[in-house]
Amino acid sequence: MNVRIAGIELGGTKCVATLGDVEGRVIQQFTVPTTLPGTTLPALSAILARWADEAPFAALGVGSFGPVGLTHGTPDFGHITATAKPGWRDTDVLRTLSAGHAVPCSFDTDVNAAALAERRWGAAQGLNDFAYVTVGTGVGVGLIVNGQPTRGLGHCELGHIRVPRLAGDDWGGNCPYHGDCVEGLAAGPAIKARLGRDHIHAIAADSDVWIGVAHALAQMCHAMLMTAGPRRILIGGGVANGQSHLLPMVESMVRESVAGYIPLPADTFIVPPGLGDQAGPLGPIALGLDALDAHRIHAE
Repeated sequence: MNVRIAGIELGGTKCVATLGDVEGRVIQQFTVPTTLPGTTLPALSAILARWADEAPFAALGVGSFGPVGLTHGTPDFGHITATAKPGWRDTDVLRTLSAGHAVPCSFDTDVNAAALAERRWGAAQGLNDFAYVTVGTGVGVGLIVNGQPTRGLGHCELGHIRVPRLAGDDWGGNCPYHGDCVEGLAAGPAIKARLGRDHIHAIAADSDVWIGVAHALAQMCHAMLMTAGPRRILIGGGVANGQSHLLPMVESMVRESVAGYIPLPADTFIVPPGLGDQAGPLGPIALGLDALDAHRIHAE
């Protein structure tokens, strides 16, 4: 029997439960709306219980929107912490979802998880230093350095750095915490707030709004290159997907901004995720596999 891995991706608007295998193939997949913890988490737990009844899964991975607690042994490990999403602050996600399942478990941010999936099966195969960026409801970054997601006081929050503004643009931004950070300038809600319209994909490719979005993302990429030196930057998410003009704009601006100070790859290095829309859902499968590998090594 093939090894089955269960994964839960918690997003700001929807959660995806995926049952997969070691090759990254999807066996079953279900979507649950992200409403309140008391509704959403029991629905996800019911899916996990059904899968376990059908045939036990070997590991569980959970990738969540954040901020989240990632330090083992601390009271907030496995929790969503200081989120602005109503009702979700201090929610113990990992304990709730892993209850009743005596299998290796792993918990990380949704973007770190997606980055690890891209390294296993997608556009970052063979790389130990790269970044996965999602531009959608927010701007999240999974920054992989020496083969591991960055750790420290907290997980990577590059979407919330403040960057040099585009000349002549003094709009205050849309982030409730930082105003004109990258997320406050480039995420979907920011674009909608700036333009006063809801349908981002109806915006023409030659609209000036994309110049501001690309500039903010390019400045964030500049900061990443000067700190961690990722060899490739993958950019996906609801805003970036379908905007074929956006990534070339970002890369052109990055090359101009770096100005030859560090050697950049000759070929295109800011690219879409190789797994497309499945990068996020397969992220927790990659986490589960990492947990299973670690468990096996410890048991030897």
